[in-house]
Amino acid sequence: MRLSLLKWKSLKEIPKDETAEGTILLIRAGFIEKVGAGIYDYLPFGLMVLNKISEIIREEMKKIGGQEILMPSLHPLSYWEKTGRDKDFDALFKLKSRFKNQYALGPTHEEIVVPLAKRYISSYKDLPLYLFQIQTKFRDEPRPKAGILRAKEFLMKDLYSFHQDEKDLANYYEKVKKTYLKIFKNLKINVILTEASGGTFSKFSHEFQVPSKNGEDLILYCPKCHFSRNKEIASNLTKCPNCGSNLEKIKSIEVANIFQLKNKYSRPFNLIYKDKNGKEKEVLMGCYGIGISRILGTLAEIYHDDKGLIWPEIVSPYKYHLIFIQSSDSRINEKIKKSAEKIYNFLLKNNKEVVYDDRQISTGEKFMDADLIGAPYRIVVSEKTLKQNSLEIKKRNSKSLTLLKLDKCAKLVS
Repeated sequence: MRLSLLKWKSLKEIPKDETAEGTILLIRAGFIEKVGAGIYDYLPFGLMVLNKISEIIREEMKKIGGQEILMPSLHPLSYWEKTGRDKDFDALFKLKSRFKNQYALGPTHEEIVVPLAKRYISSYKDLPLYLFQIQTKFRDEPRPKAGILRAKEFLMKDLYSFHQDEKDLANYYEKVKKTYLKIFKNLKINVILTEASGGTFSKFSHEFQVPSKNGEDLILYCPKCHFSRNKEIASNLTKCPNCGSNLEKIKSIEVANIFQLKNKYSRPFNLIYKDKNGKEKEVLMGCYGIGISRILGTLAEIYHDDKGLIWPEIVSPYKYHLIFIQSSDSRINEKIKKSAEKIYNFLLKNNKEVVYDDRQISTGEKFMDADLIGAPYRIVVSEKTLKQNSLEIKKRNSKSLTLLKLDKCAKLVS
């Protein structure tokens, strides 16, 4: 991608009414744009990161039997009245059509997925069943002050599992737990598996918490045995219940959660099946969520310095940020441009993700913008490098520079 074609511009000043460092950097670097409190546009760079996160998650969901579907964001309110959550779910957006019909904007999809599953589940032979989606959710957050970490509209992966008995549910719950830990390891995010209340979903749940000074959650953590519990359900706990060590209070960001719903939602919709003996039984359920847009914000929170973002390669919108430095000599300038174009086309031909800053701006601006965008590697072509028949490579999180001979450029794609 050429920055001249993208019409990309960085933002020098700090956006008003934003306090989360990650969200501020994402806005300044042109990954997202604020529309209103808790509402954001996802621009080309930001959407590329979201898509990469989504694809990593999608691949792992399919490995554990997940079948991808897409359910509506607009829900008839009658579905929520069936479970009583039309009154109990404080963050539920409700609206009325011009035809006086009542609707809700989906903050989660239990009320929609259970009636769907009911069409396909009638026998024990139809179980287990695993359905997931990647979709936009809506929650009427009262004071969204953590940027995209707690937005009114956000992207989420939600998986719903359907089972014959508690043993099968528990086994799959553990499988998802391990899969989530694998996902976060692949995303280069260190999570703490944390016990928590199930809220409106179930009695107990597990959260995947990321330590961060800008986190809105507070967890009690044992550094010795790694026990962790959300402070909301452990306000008087001071010692680890496992090993007796003192617990540390850590601010954190919740990036995922999992629940054993059991019959909480199957019962209101009469979701039943017949077992091997022809006896009717309630289907048991689990649900498993990952906040995809929240992961984008979390990565920005934990991977940055005072100059800008520092993306892990697996989710970075581009691996290479290519810059040419203009010369005062027009003849040399043409050679620099020609060399930069050659490298750009070489990388594209070899399917390497590269953003090329071909704009006619100062060298200082190009370097500042490269640091702000945060691609893993910066490549510079200049009069100095041409004299040495080389190009300059620098890792975003390193101060050292490396010169690579032009005839060794194949190393960039190896």
